[in-house]
Amino acid sequence: MTNKKKNKSRRGAVRLTDGMLLANLYLTQGLTLLVGTAWILLQGRNPLHLLDLPSGPEFLYWGFGFATIMFFVDFLMTVWGREEDLDDGGINAMLFRSRPLWHIFVIAAMVSICEELLFRGAIQYHLGPYWTSILFALIHIRYLKHWLPTAWVFASSYGLGWIYLQSGTLWAPIVCHFLIDFISGIMIKRREQKEQ
Repeated sequence: MTNKKKNKSRRGAVRLTDGMLLANLYLTQGLTLLVGTAWILLQGRNPLHLLDLPSGPEFLYWGFGFATIMFFVDFLMTVWGREEDLDDGGINAMLFRSRPLWHIFVIAAMVSICEELLFRGAIQYHLGPYWTSILFALIHIRYLKHWLPTAWVFASSYGLGWIYLQSGTLWAPIVCHFLIDFISGIMIKRREQKEQ
């Protein structure tokens, strides 16, 4: 990517300071957790029961397995897709480039638990995996300008819903979501450091 294209793609992210971006992330994840918990309670279920650890390791196979598939498809999209179609406005680069590893871990853990509790634990229970995935794609608004990442977010969400149904535990999509965010965050950090 040329410097001119890089600067253009990051213009939207330049307006945000690092502190504003982190505050926005923590605020939205707090709201996600609050809404998910309230929705589950309104359904007459206990959110803590959704987070009971399964007795066997099968949920890890589902989480690691689907994460591997997602990374493979993401790699193919990177190789065959156009860079401008995969651009998120520089938000992910800004979020991860200067974070220490422990903070990337915390962000990935927080996002995976909060979002999976809301989307798979609450919304999917009510609407099913298809409509849940539509909503999941819509909240990833930074991708909506390009069809390829929007379609990929929808497909990823549908897959997370599917492994939730197959495994019978919310921990399968949480593990998968965590692995995707954590490893992607590390890769973005390394790429950004190389380009400086």
